[in-house]
Amino acid sequence: MPAIALPKEARVIVLNAADNVAVARDKIADGSPIGLDDVVSTGDIPRGHKLALRPIQTGDAILKYGQVIGFATQPIRTGEHVHLQNMAMQESNVAHEFCADARPTPLLPEGERRTFQGFRRPNGMVGTRNYIGIVSSVNCSATVAKATADYFNRGGGLANHSNIDGIVALTHGGGCAINTASEGYRYLVRTLSGYARNPNFGGILMIGLGCETNQIEMLLERSGLTEGAFLRTMTIQRMGGTRKSIEAAKAAINEMLDAVNAVQRTPQPLSELKLALQCGGSDGYSGISANPALGYAADLLVRHGGTAVLSETPEIYGAEHLLTRRATAPEVARKLMDRIDWWRAYTASNDAELNNNPSHGNKAGGLTTILEKSLGAVAKGGTMPLEAVYEYAEPIDRTGFVFMDTPGYDPVAVTGQVAGGCNIICFTTGRGSVSGFKPAPCIKIATNTTMYEHMEEDMDINCGGIVTGEDSIEEAGKRIFEKVIAVASGEQSLSETFDYGDNEFVPWPLGAVT
Repeated sequence: MPAIALPKEARVIVLNAADNVAVARDKIADGSPIGLDDVVSTGDIPRGHKLALRPIQTGDAILKYGQVIGFATQPIRTGEHVHLQNMAMQESNVAHEFCADARPTPLLPEGERRTFQGFRRPNGMVGTRNYIGIVSSVNCSATVAKATADYFNRGGGLANHSNIDGIVALTHGGGCAINTASEGYRYLVRTLSGYARNPNFGGILMIGLGCETNQIEMLLERSGLTEGAFLRTMTIQRMGGTRKSIEAAKAAINEMLDAVNAVQRTPQPLSELKLALQCGGSDGYSGISANPALGYAADLLVRHGGTAVLSETPEIYGAEHLLTRRATAPEVARKLMDRIDWWRAYTASNDAELNNNPSHGNKAGGLTTILEKSLGAVAKGGTMPLEAVYEYAEPIDRTGFVFMDTPGYDPVAVTGQVAGGCNIICFTTGRGSVSGFKPAPCIKIATNTTMYEHMEEDMDINCGGIVTGEDSIEEAGKRIFEKVIAVASGEQSLSETFDYGDNEFVPWPLGAVT
C-alpha cells in the first residue's frame, strides 16, 4: 500500500491515515522534530523503526498499514520508540471475507502483451536458462554428483559448448531412512521430479547409490517421468564405485552436450514466465519500498499473461485475510486457510508457535512482530486475483497470481517454487541476503539505499528512493518488470556474474528420519 502523501522534509513515513505509528526514514535523534504535526522524538529512533504519533495506552492496538500489528504492553508517549520493549502480539484473529474482492484477472489484449527470449523445450515448456542438472536421489550420491559437475564447470568439460550455462549438482541431505508413505517423502519426490521437469534444464542425469529408500525407478514411476536421451539414470553400486560412476556420468552428459548446446533463444510470450516472489533479511522498509514495488511488477507480469508465485506461509500469517478476499473461488480461499490450519498443528506438534517473532536481523531492522512482517510480505503479491493455492513443490498449472505453501526459510521456500516450475526469481532484502538459486536466475532488490550502496555488487535494483521520496512504487515496479524481461532473455543477474547458486537447493526436510 503506498504511503499517504507527506511533505518531502518529513522524517517519517505514514502508511495509512488510521496508523498510530510512523516509520523513520533515517535515524532520528532524541528531541528532534519529525516534520509532522509538531511531533518530537522522545528518544533515539533507529532508521526503519517505528515511533508513536500519539499517546498509546497499555493494551491498545498498534496500527501500521491500517492493520493491527500488535498491542502496547505499557503506556507509550507521543514520539517514543515503539518496538520490543513496549509492544507484543496476540494470536491472529483477523476477520475473513472470502472472495470479497473476487474479479477476473485484467489481462491486456493479446496484441499488447510483451515477449522475452527463451528456450522452448520439446514438451512445450520454456526456460530462461540452459543448464544440465545432476539430481542426487540420496545424500550418498552427492560426492559423485559434485565431482561430475566440477569436471564440466571447472575442468574444461564444457569447451565449445558456450550456449550451455553450466552443470548444476542438485545434492541434499536426505533420500534414505524415511517412510515412503510419509508427507516428507511425497515432498522430496515432488521436489526432485519438479527440478527434473524445470524448463531451465535442457537435460537431467539422476544418480543414486543403489540401496537407498528413495529408489530412482520408484521416483520415476510415481512422477510419471520416463528415461530417455535427456533424462538418464545410474547408481554407484551398479557402476562399480565412485571413480567408475564419475566416468560414466561424464560420458552420459557428454552425449547430451551437442543437442542441448544447439537450442537457441526465440521470442516467447510472457505467459511462459513463472516468477517466484521472495523476501529475506527484511527490515522496516521492506513493506514500504521493495515489496510493494515488486507487487506492482508482479501485477504487470500477470496482466501480460505471466504467473507470479507468492509463498512462505508462516510469513503471511496474520495477513492471510488480504489474500482470501482476492480468491477467485471459495475453494481457493479455503485451501489457503487449510494450509494455515496445517501450520498451526505442525508448529504445535513441534513445541513451537506460528505467531513467532521475526528473526534477529528482522528485529534489528525495525520489525517487531510476525503480523507486521506478514503485512509487508504480502505486498509482494500485488493486487491481482488469487487464482490457485498449491502445496509444497506441486506443479504450477495455472497462470496469474498464485500461492504456494512453503516454510519461511528462504532456501527451502525457493526450492519448492522452482520445483513447481518457476524459471526466474525476484528477491527483496533490507539487511542484505545474497543467495543464488540455480537453475533459476535471481534478481536481488534492495529496500534502502544505504544497504544498496554498501552491498552494490550483490544488489540488482535499488528501491531506497521510495523511502526518501525521490522515487515511487510505480516507477520502481516498472524497472523491476523490465529487469525481469531482460534477465529472462539472458542478461545475467549479479549473483550469476559471480556463479552463485550451487548450494541453495534445500528440499523441505519434513518428518522423522529413522
